[in-house]
Amino acid sequence: MKQVNKLDESITKGVLYLEEHQYPSGEFCCYIAADDPMLGWCIPESTVFATMVVASCLLSLAERPEVDTMVTKATDYIAGQMHEGGVWPVFSERHPWHHIVPYDTDSLVYASALMKARQVQCPQESNVPLLLTNRNRQGLFYTWFVLRPRWITNRMHWRLAFKEIKQPITSFFFWRVNECTRVDIDLGINTNVLYHLGDTEYTQPIIAALIQVIAERREDNCDKWYRNPYTIYYLLSRAYKRGVTSLEPIVKPIVERIQAGAHPSGQMGKSILDTAFAVTTLLNFGVDIALTASAVDFLVEQQEETGEWPRWLFYYGGPKLLQGWGSEELTTGFCLEALNTYQSWMKTHTTTCIGNSTLP
Repeated sequence: MKQVNKLDESITKGVLYLEEHQYPSGEFCCYIAADDPMLGWCIPESTVFATMVVASCLLSLAERPEVDTMVTKATDYIAGQMHEGGVWPVFSERHPWHHIVPYDTDSLVYASALMKARQVQCPQESNVPLLLTNRNRQGLFYTWFVLRPRWITNRMHWRLAFKEIKQPITSFFFWRVNECTRVDIDLGINTNVLYHLGDTEYTQPIIAALIQVIAERREDNCDKWYRNPYTIYYLLSRAYKRGVTSLEPIVKPIVERIQAGAHPSGQMGKSILDTAFAVTTLLNFGVDIALTASAVDFLVEQQEETGEWPRWLFYYGGPKLLQGWGSEELTTGFCLEALNTYQSWMKTHTTTCIGNSTLP
């Protein structure tokens, strides 16, 4: 009962923090920084993607009226940032890079899944064919909607790719300066495609590739943006919980790796953010172990008095880890998702024997 009361209080404080810190536009704050704990230089960045992620974390808490209002504001903001064909820019229209960075697959699927969950109109009749066009010969999805030496019949793809033809010098320096390439295949992003599209004939290559990545222990280097294995575990668990049970071969090895990264304090991995990812991952996989309760206690204890959890880099600008993006709002969103998932688990598994693993 004591833990239940603490959970309620912690969730309420976290929700209040986000409510107070959401911009009037519906956007949530994000920063760019060079170190994981973001203690050095740290600059605000107006990214549409960060708001998509925070709002997605809050979906499971939307039965709370104040959360429902927050998610509605965020979804309205995201809908307003949508471009022709049902695509989204990484950066908002207020950012100087808004017209420079190509449209990307991750933003499309994250936003589309959120809008579908909120029953907001999204042009899937145009962006799903666009998405399916943007694959390599092995059936995996490219990260960028850009020009490549391959004939594509989808007209919307050409209209999007034409963006860089209009600014050839800017485009040249974009690909020259950044670590990404036109032919990037990022498996974290492909996992988000899988979450959005589900277990279909089009996503079988993704499922096979992800099972192979976990079997070969390459989860820390399968994506240029998601460089943290706990992030990959979390993304995989979202797809699994959504019904992609073909991922079952990955469950046991991931659970064992999370267990191996547990600290006596209850922390998982290197950070509070890793701990939140671990809790949600375990419960999404349907696993209840004593470590989960300890990790939840750790998260509650690490919450700041004002309701937030400390910022930590969530995604990066490439394998060199020169810079990345994160914020208190992002960390708090993931922590609230973890605590709420645990609370829901406790309510529906009252007879669970703490300490016994329920590994599939």
